[in-house]
Amino acid sequence: MSEQSIEIVEHDPRWKSMFESEKKLLAKLIKPWLCGSIEHIGSTSVHGLAAKPVIDIMVGVHSLKASRNTIDILSKNGYCYYPYKAEIMHWFCKPTPEIRTHHLHLVPFESALWQERIKFRDCLRANAELANNYAKLKLTLAKEHKNDRDLYTMNKWSFIKSVIESID
Repeated sequence: MSEQSIEIVEHDPRWKSMFESEKKLLAKLIKPWLCGSIEHIGSTSVHGLAAKPVIDIMVGVHSLKASRNTIDILSKNGYCYYPYKAEIMHWFCKPTPEIRTHHLHLVPFESALWQERIKFRDCLRANAELANNYAKLKLTLAKEHKNDRDLYTMNKWSFIKSVIESID
């Protein structure tokens, strides 16, 4: 998959409405496979937090096997499927792999991945100091790994893990 370089920008208040608009579309397109909720996750979901300008959306499904048909439906409606971490989610981007405005993660509802992402998001929303520390880390990593999303993401993990473990 082609990669955009990593750019961190100041929080944009439009991100919330962009999520809400996409949530309505997704609820219609994949209603038969929905289980649980459609959640705005990632840094764009935290008011005031600098982020890559990509809306991360997590959709609860019963199982990956049961939701396999969503790949075709979403692909016909502007999403690009990519088998990234295919053993734990169905992953999509929009509008293209080169230019991304949205990442979509179909994840079994209440799975470990689901719970980790919700916990981390909620911690950032509740603690401005924690969110600020995370923003500083992301800015540093974005400079160090501007053209390597995998390294950027991997190097955030110890921070994320420490936050999740602190509330377990």
